Amino acid sequence: MERTEQVEVLIVGGGQSGLALGYHLQKRGCSFLIVDRNERIGDSWRQRWDSLKLYSPASRDGLPGMPFPAAGRSYPTADEMADYLESYRARFDLPVRLQTGVDALTHEDGRFVALGSKLSVEAETVVVASGVFQKPYVPAFADGLDPSITQLHSSAYRNASQLQDGPVLVVGASHSGSDIAFESAAAHDVTLCGRDTGQLPAPIETRRGRVLFRGLFFFGTHVLTVDTPPGRKMRTHIRHGGAPLLRYRRPELRAAGVDRVLARTVGVQDGLPLLEDGRVCDVRNVVWCTGFRPDFSWIRLPIELGDDGYPVQYRGASSTSGLYFVGLPFLHSFASMLIGGTGRDAERVARQIASRPTRPDQVIIWNGRVDELTT
Repeated sequence: MERTEQVEVLIVGGGQSGLALGYHLQKRGCSFLIVDRNERIGDSWRQRWDSLKLYSPASRDGLPGMPFPAAGRSYPTADEMADYLESYRARFDLPVRLQTGVDALTHEDGRFVALGSKLSVEAETVVVASGVFQKPYVPAFADGLDPSITQLHSSAYRNASQLQDGPVLVVGASHSGSDIAFESAAAHDVTLCGRDTGQLPAPIETRRGRVLFRGLFFFGTHVLTVDTPPGRKMRTHIRHGGAPLLRYRRPELRAAGVDRVLARTVGVQDGLPLLEDGRVCDVRNVVWCTGFRPDFSWIRLPIELGDDGYPVQYRGASSTSGLYFVGLPFLHSFASMLIGGTGRDAERVARQIASRPTRPDQVIIWNGRVDELTT
């Protein structure tokens, strides 16, 4: 870089959380720049599997100031969500610098320093909104599977055409696992393994399911928060991949012919996946729906991390002065993971930034890799 930009606030994250934050900062008169590693706004959604639909209805999928442009009871696709984010950015003229990443964040002489191949910025305040799908997790024993077995992590899965003929083992039975198992069962014998994470009493795309979802959204916003014992218990459950099934529940999976096994995959025997109950799965494909691990290694300054690997924070404010977070799973409540809860968290952080003794003149939002939120 020929020069170092001087700004007051650097906000890390250009997905839905970063855009919502930009909206609220703009309302408060803060100037800002959004920097994102992707080629287009919303690309993290475009990189998910082809059949993915949001788990919340369009009426709950809008960001602050702009409802989602679809029938309220419909469920947007990933591509529709990506296009919406692009339109959102354009509507509010949020300044965006694409194809720009930050490789390191340090702190020198009382200011944060963000460095990347196309960026060198000094800032007094930083907000990280880089998303949670950063580091796909696959157990180490996966390397011991027979090389003839096709292995895919859910982040690389697009559709069933990537699978070879023969049985499929889907490892991990939360949202991505149930979706991919249901889809794959149309042309394969599918086993879905992993602990039971619970389910909504009715499919979300039914009248009863919509009523139940409204109750879940209210409960997840006002009761299941870090301020309540059940909320704190739920956060631990959620951050370990325990979200309840909403679209394809046990009855739908059973009707599709999916063999649901509660035992976990724990190793390899004779080149095949081994379950904890001793069962050996003779399969030709394994899809790892084993989630992601947080990766904040690019933040090269002391930050407090919890036992789950996520930064310790309260309503976005970390224990490191001037450092904030948005877009974390269960940032403050269960609803933090839903598009409809994004704006609430972003507004709180924007309010804290705007009320700091030194009002920010400029804000930069970047994204190390947006890679979604669980809807």
